[in-house]
Amino acid sequence: MLLERQEQLAQLDGLLAQAGRGRGHVAALSGEAGAGKSALVETFIGETGARAQIFRSACEDLSIPDPLGPLYDLAREAQWAMPQAVDARRGERLPLFSDALDVFEARTGATLLVIEDLHWADDATLDFVRFLGRRIANTHILLLLTARTDRSEGQMRVRRALGEIPAASVARIDVPLLSEAAVLSLAGAAGRDGDAIYRATAGNAFFVTELLSCECETALPASVRDAVLARAERLSAGARSMLDAVSVFPRRADAWALAGLCGVASAGQLAECVSNGLLDDLGDAYAFRHEIARHAIETMLTTSHRRAFNQRALSALLERGDVATARLVHHAVEAHNLETVRALAPVAAREASRVGAHRDAAGYYEVALRQADALPAQERAGLYEQYAFECHLIARIDEAIKAQEQARALRQALGDSLKEGDSLRWLSRFAYLLGDRQAADRFGAQAVALLEAVGPSAELAMAYSNLSQLAMLAERLHEALSLGSRAIELAERLNRPDVVCHALNNVGAAEQWLDLASSRRHLARSLEIALQENFQEHAARAFTNCACGGMNQLDYREAQSFLDRGIDYCVENDLATWRDYMHGVRAQLRLRQGCWDEAASEALDVIGNDQATALVRYPALVALAKLRLRRGDPAEPLLAEMKRFLEKGIELQRLLPYAAVVAEQAWLGQADKEEALRFIGLAEGLSPTRAVFAELAVWRQMLAPDVDPGDTAGMALPYKMLLTGDWRGAASAWAELDAPYERALALAQGDEAAQRVALETFEALGARPVAQHVRDIMRRSGVIHIARGPRRSTRANRAGLTERQMEVLQLIERGLSNKRIAEHLAISPKTVDHHVSAVLGKLEAVSRGEATAAARDSGLI
Repeated sequence: MLLERQEQLAQLDGLLAQAGRGRGHVAALSGEAGAGKSALVETFIGETGARAQIFRSACEDLSIPDPLGPLYDLAREAQWAMPQAVDARRGERLPLFSDALDVFEARTGATLLVIEDLHWADDATLDFVRFLGRRIANTHILLLLTARTDRSEGQMRVRRALGEIPAASVARIDVPLLSEAAVLSLAGAAGRDGDAIYRATAGNAFFVTELLSCECETALPASVRDAVLARAERLSAGARSMLDAVSVFPRRADAWALAGLCGVASAGQLAECVSNGLLDDLGDAYAFRHEIARHAIETMLTTSHRRAFNQRALSALLERGDVATARLVHHAVEAHNLETVRALAPVAAREASRVGAHRDAAGYYEVALRQADALPAQERAGLYEQYAFECHLIARIDEAIKAQEQARALRQALGDSLKEGDSLRWLSRFAYLLGDRQAADRFGAQAVALLEAVGPSAELAMAYSNLSQLAMLAERLHEALSLGSRAIELAERLNRPDVVCHALNNVGAAEQWLDLASSRRHLARSLEIALQENFQEHAARAFTNCACGGMNQLDYREAQSFLDRGIDYCVENDLATWRDYMHGVRAQLRLRQGCWDEAASEALDVIGNDQATALVRYPALVALAKLRLRRGDPAEPLLAEMKRFLEKGIELQRLLPYAAVVAEQAWLGQADKEEALRFIGLAEGLSPTRAVFAELAVWRQMLAPDVDPGDTAGMALPYKMLLTGDWRGAASAWAELDAPYERALALAQGDEAAQRVALETFEALGARPVAQHVRDIMRRSGVIHIARGPRRSTRANRAGLTERQMEVLQLIERGLSNKRIAEHLAISPKTVDHHVSAVLGKLEAVSRGEATAAARDSGLI
């Protein structure tokens, strides 16, 4: 009997009806383990009947997930030869996913695709969910997902994947625990003590079911595990052994595998397990009724029994010959069969990498390397190199460096200078990603020196391009162009379009300050090659450099276009590092456009991602530091993190924004003016052209009006106008660019009327400290009758809110979660919880939305 699920069933029924009319959706069922998600899916499928074509799959609790395992399941049910499709598409995900969409959408009427237990999914499967979710709106498909609501890494990855699907295409459906009334009803029908069962289970549907089936009339089992074990103890010895054997198979055990595992007696033993309610007969396979039950039985196995059952399972699967490598590796690891692990783990890693499951590929390489001591040095070096590459793709840079150093040592011992030089080049790249500019320069120079001694090679061409990239990032423009040209010439001679693409990117980015037309041509060609040849990381870097070029040239439309396209591309291809970097750049653009709440949200998304490296966080740090400074919120932790980049080698692109923030602080009277001018002078000395220095030249003039602004040739128009005293022209130029804060800064340098307009703009943006500073400037100039603006304390005291509670209320109004509020205010989440409770109480509100509405009605916000 399925109680308290009619609302969810009705919602699913409505979504399926919409899919039948060509309006597809993703339906995500979420609830704790045992809440009844699978039972709800079974009931819905049973009620669907002939209204839809139904294809089912599930993720397995393997030690390392099977790449695209659920899609293979769906393909088999749809009679689509997916292995051949993977080969035909050379493992490229987007064409493969497009093929899958065509297969499922080609059917008449609605199509119901089910993927259960998404919290165990591999990266490639999550990419498929993202891909389908971003295109599902105009299809006849309902994609039904289930996932747990725990705080595991898997669930966090599910939330991120669903968050990258348009909100209108996702229906999130909660599967709550059963109410006390429902448990009492079920217990009453079974003649059991409902109060005791509810106290023991708190409404967990699977636990309730187990206790209702329990024969003990006195003391109830204290946990699901105890209830499952109590039922298992009723089995005969042979059936219990069979149950143990089935428990080592995640998700399901194929009947043919069990026959090979347990012999002719298996049929009767399986029947006994089914009749006692411990296993479900799926026709061609057997499975525990819930993963909780399987895990309870498996954990009771001794180490020797677990190994023995897994070895027998492995033998049966190997004999079959068409089993996914991931499943074989799982059983080999559990069986401690080191020979099979050494043979198959690298194969599984390459298969995972081929379809873009890089997190899982890294996991398989870790497994392989744990057993690699017996391998030849050359083979071990290759494993370390492949592991390092996968780690860097998933932003585990520390592990990538350690693995690459191991590979380099092995290559050096083997006398393989070519591979050792390439290791040095990779170490240079990894060091840069970690924020260690000095190490990046050192490794890069060592790589070129070693590879030049070897002779012309693709590795040398890439080492030249790496040095070109480092020079470009340091604004050593002519050096970047010279090294880039050398890399392109050698790469073209060796027919290496990947290196040509990489070097063109460097050259184009460096040329933006010297020859804008040539810069755009080279960047466009780099992007074209990357997209044509599926060089995904090169494409992401080209999108990023094109967008940053637009920002530098104040061409915000172009920057917006490249950022939107680039972020979409990175989401589709699971390029988290470049996606997050571009989100930070887009947060800076939103700040320029006056969309401050959006800028804060986008920047916090990156900064709140524990996997993001220091380098990836930097653009988001810049955006959020500026925003907090202008709003009067704590910014020091962000500035401290920005400054750490200057400790390991000063790089102009990091120094420029840091110097600008410190200058703005000094202008507001919150930092030492001489220190700010020192940073500005340092940046001026490193700037290759006056155009690069334009923004800081304006800040210097605002801090020290008597200093000669210097040569303004090549500077962007609004900066040039300000430096030559044309604040009206500068304000007009910023207005045309739709940059309200910069326009107001220009107006603040004008006459009284202009300053009053600037003051209104700062107040509207919420730039309270800046508005107060402009008032002080106006007073010192003798201006009277200056609009004071509402004091924060006055607004807060109307409802009895403290200063901090007022800050929390404003962040609630922006839609920030408690965790985000804690990050924003640099306080603990627990403290935020207390403040939120206090705000709701003082505003007599029962929800955050009601508090926001009440605050607006009373003029608090």
